[in-house]
Amino acid sequence: MTTGIRRLRRGAVVFGLTIATAIVGYRLLFHRTWLDAIYMTVITLATIGYGEHSDLPPSEQLFTIFVIIIGLAASAYTIGGLLNMALEGEVEKALGLHRANKAIERMHGHVIICGYGRVGQILAVELDKQRTPFVVIDRDPAKTAVAANDNHITITGDATEEEVLASVGVTRAKTLVTAFSNDAANVFITLTARDLNPHLQIIARAEQPSTQKKLIQAGANRVVLPASIGAQRIAALITRPSTLELMELVAGQSVMDVIVDEIVIPTHSPMISKTVMDTEARRRHGLLVVAVKRAEGSMIFNPDTNFTFREGDVVIVMGKPDDIARCRKEYGV
Repeated sequence: MTTGIRRLRRGAVVFGLTIATAIVGYRLLFHRTWLDAIYMTVITLATIGYGEHSDLPPSEQLFTIFVIIIGLAASAYTIGGLLNMALEGEVEKALGLHRANKAIERMHGHVIICGYGRVGQILAVELDKQRTPFVVIDRDPAKTAVAANDNHITITGDATEEEVLASVGVTRAKTLVTAFSNDAANVFITLTARDLNPHLQIIARAEQPSTQKKLIQAGANRVVLPASIGAQRIAALITRPSTLELMELVAGQSVMDVIVDEIVIPTHSPMISKTVMDTEARRRHGLLVVAVKRAEGSMIFNPDTNFTFREGDVVIVMGKPDDIARCRKEYGV
């Protein structure tokens, strides 16, 4: 917590206690009614004054002087905190944090990106393109400032701490990606997140191949090694350039207006119990059914025309974005 915010909070607490003490003091020590006690407190702290001051007994005058001194000191301290926050730009930061917290409270099934380095930034761009809700965590204020400038919901904090993960809705999230270049940090974040949400999908980055096993043991569902992927991509460019072109198409990086997407069949969808032939995916929607992942986890590649869809199936299709959207609308997916 920054100095300005701490000062503002302390000043507000002291000022609030002064008001409460003054009201109770006037009521109990000088036997005034509650309304009179509140009235005396307000006009005293507002320095308005009151014409009957000469009629007050000495003890009440001394108490009033004490209230004025403490109240003015607390007010000055609090106002100084506000000015300090304004000069340091903390007011804007506090408002931004409040907006971020409100947005996070409304999130369910979102993605948490831990680390806004090169990998985290690219991931955020891709998720933004797919309109997938996500929140970014990084301990470095400079990086979270970049994320905020990129219009991403951002929290500055240490993702290894339970409180920070809880503040971004880890118990409601669908996926957490720990993308730091520090393997030890990724292992610790994985352990913490898995403990907070046993059903969370965790995708972890690893720099060293030896870390992969540790991340799996810590609870990661998938481990990605950027260096290994980069080397495989270079090798594919040399030995299988056409295959790589198709892979880029699948990854949505091609300039062609064709993508690979997933369609999850929900309860009561008209697609349930239909065959691939019945849906006429190719003729009516221009889609190619590449594979189907059953709810229990088995994967069927290139299903034949008599393959029957079930509730909970994940249908992997290839086609144009507009055609996929039209298919989703028709079958309520």
